[in-house]
Amino acid sequence: MLDAMSDLARAFWTVAPGRGELREETLAAPGPDDVVVEALYSGISRGTESTVFHGRVPPEEYQRMRAPFQAGDFPGPLKYGYASVGRVVAGAAALQGQTVFTLFPHQTRYVVPRSMAHAVPGTVPAARAVLAANMETALNGTWDAGVAAGDRVTIVGAGTIGCLVAWLCSRVPGCDVELVDVASAREATAAALGVPFRRIDEASRDRDIVLHASGTSEGLEGALGLAGFEARVVELSWYGDRSVHAPLGKAFHAQRLTLVSSQVGHLPAHKRARWTHARRLAKALELLADPALDAMITGESAFADLPRVMPVVAGDAGGTLTHRVRYPAADASPA
Repeated sequence: MLDAMSDLARAFWTVAPGRGELREETLAAPGPDDVVVEALYSGISRGTESTVFHGRVPPEEYQRMRAPFQAGDFPGPLKYGYASVGRVVAGAAALQGQTVFTLFPHQTRYVVPRSMAHAVPGTVPAARAVLAANMETALNGTWDAGVAAGDRVTIVGAGTIGCLVAWLCSRVPGCDVELVDVASAREATAAALGVPFRRIDEASRDRDIVLHASGTSEGLEGALGLAGFEARVVELSWYGDRSVHAPLGKAFHAQRLTLVSSQVGHLPAHKRARWTHARRLAKALELLADPALDAMITGESAFADLPRVMPVVAGDAGGTLTHRVRYPAADASPA
């Protein structure tokens, strides 16, 4: 049973397009298979969360876009998010004191099934573990692309997902990897990740695999233009309710290009016999041990400031990769 103080929590809710507030709630008593988690950090994944925050999820996607622990319904009011890192403070004895990653919205304290609290490896700082969901998406995208040793791979769009895909592909033996973006400021991020950076007019052509993650029609057109004969172009962007111009004229047919989608909700068919979502997330967490990935965190603010900060982050089309939210428990602990 939680005590009178610890059964209270505060959570961030989107109450109208472009506007959020903190709400207090009383936690349900944990069951025998539940744990209570006190949040240390959470991450704002700018692409998807911006779409949700601005009320731009199409009605036909309401069900597919639900986060695992979402409260409320689209378009709002709702509590949304999927990148929380905290410490288990009650529940299963085996997890007591353990730092865990949970697909939970921005909230100070919460109750979840123990199976949904994923242990963060000791090699990964809690502050970096907020990237786990993004790394999982990037890993799935790399699998969908079928990247193999020696491939010439270009990633168009140096946002969070694009950067992480480039980092993963650059570690495949013999791969020639380029990260492409219109923003020269992304060159420093690419350098920190050890990945060559190119502007679109400088990018190499005749590529074996091109992954598109810019979220723009212009980026998709650029990606198609870089692909070689019978190459695969993988679309990682999600556009919400926006229409997208896909230039399927020009050399698209003559080049016999394959354009495929990648979405993290399903494992690729060739992985499903052996991989589960839990195994994939555990691998994503393990991959976060590299300190170079701290370059993906481009800002941090206190949880109490989230109603003011979220509109800024959600409206920043180019400057933000992942914004980290810090909770009072993080200030009281070296975790």
